Amino acid sequence: MAEADKIALYRSGIGKYGRQEFEGARADFEQALRLDPDFGDAHHSLAHALEKLGDLDGALAAARRAVELSPEEVLAHTTLSVIYMRQGMVPEAEAAKATAAQLQ
Repeated sequence: MAEADKIALYRSGIGKYGRQEFEGARADFEQALRLDPDFGDAHHSLAHALEKLGDLDGALAAARRAVELSPEEVLAHTTLSVIYMRQGMVPEAEAAKATAAQLQ
């Protein structure tokens, strides 16, 4: 049942994100992660929601975790690069961008 619940929460979060309900999306992604702390897509999506909410430190932590869990996922590295750039961490952003390019 937890598998179906985490997917339902994730999908709900995606829908809320699409409607620009970023706080609701954040809550759904975090609930999904309480059910499965290793749900890489939820970490990735949480990073986007937190970025929209202005929590760049939280977004960075979520993006780093997404990359740890899904090291071959191009979009995870791309997201990490964008958040590094928003934080002013240019060398880290360039490294994440290079990794994404190598994976394509």
